Amino acid sequence: MKQTAFHSGNILIPNESVNMKKWAVIACDQYTSEPEYWEKVRNEVNGAPSSLSLILPELYLEENNVEQRINTIHDSMDKYISDGIFTEYKDAMVYVERIQSNGIVRKGLIGTIDLEEYDFSKGSSSEVRATEATVVERIPPRIKVRQGASLELPHIMILIDDPEETVIESLDRSSMKKLYDTELMQNGGSISGYLVDKNAQEKINSALSALADPEVFNKKYGLENSPVLLYAMGDGNHSLATAKEFYEQMKKADPDKDMSNHPARYALAEIVNLHSEALKFEAIYRLVYDVDCDKLIAGATESLALSEEVSEQWVDIVCGGKEKKLYIHNATSNLSVGSLQNYLDGYIKEHGGKIDYIHGIENVKALAEKHNGIAFILPDMDKSQLFPTVIKDGALPRKTFSMGHADDKRFYIEARRISE
Repeated sequence: MKQTAFHSGNILIPNESVNMKKWAVIACDQYTSEPEYWEKVRNEVNGAPSSLSLILPELYLEENNVEQRINTIHDSMDKYISDGIFTEYKDAMVYVERIQSNGIVRKGLIGTIDLEEYDFSKGSSSEVRATEATVVERIPPRIKVRQGASLELPHIMILIDDPEETVIESLDRSSMKKLYDTELMQNGGSISGYLVDKNAQEKINSALSALADPEVFNKKYGLENSPVLLYAMGDGNHSLATAKEFYEQMKKADPDKDMSNHPARYALAEIVNLHSEALKFEAIYRLVYDVDCDKLIAGATESLALSEEVSEQWVDIVCGGKEKKLYIHNATSNLSVGSLQNYLDGYIKEHGGKIDYIHGIENVKALAEKHNGIAFILPDMDKSQLFPTVIKDGALPRKTFSMGHADDKRFYIEARRISE
């Protein structure tokens, strides 16, 4: 069977000299407006070896000293390598069990993604695809972190649609070597990791190849001759997009060089089954303000053919203390949020105004009142809609859903060399 985009890789794990609770730090794109969170992390680490020294929290991306921070990160990478704090596992995969803050176990598998099989542009037909629109302006600052870096650490989580649980859940960790087992700081729960043996790797590759069989794929989604989408981005899309863009720049800079086995061709990532009970998709609501509310709502009513007659798509509109549920009869997307977003984007481009993306119904209602704006409350996205929508629409509208709470996002543990 043909190898899919997910491969084993040479994975670095901190050795027994490292305090793993201080080493593991949450994804850099979390708590971007809460500097106190990152200050608590720094105090808890207190100078010990930590992935905190190897990442740039996005909170600091716009600061004046960002280049100095990046240089310090690169120096720390080189120092940790020379100090010998890592054990390298060749051609490895790591099975992980993360006990989330709510007590539910999320099972995952860490390996590498072949960036030749990934295209983040909307409407791509690659085996690995973005699920939401990629904001290309967010990539260059992140490339600066990768340029000159000897290591990468992932917070990338990629989803597979495996309802029969043939890939990850079928693994038996009782015969695997335990690599780490630690509590996570700041209400992050706990995590343990296990080295996947070669026999189990072969079964994983075989199961993934079976999911990628074009006939099976097209039958599953009721399609004909559609390119296979096996891996859909869950978290960390801009990190994977950065790795892709950096790799493409390397190829352009030295077109005669054989890059087929260069470590930068791959990116470390975790794959998780979409059907895991640990994954909860929660809607992200829209707050629109600095607009003529009556005019915007009237336009939406006409454009989307809003009425009280029930249909599959709907939106709850809160304005001036009044709340009304209306149904969309002129859908322009596979999802309610897509139909609404298409309208809002066009309206704001033509008439001006501001839009924000808010978690929590009570939060968005309170902000609408505060800003004399409009709150648009949307239905939660059913997980089963993810793959069909990406296949049909090319990508979801931005900020369609949140996958779990901030505390339960990926923590950095594994690393990998990306320089020759």
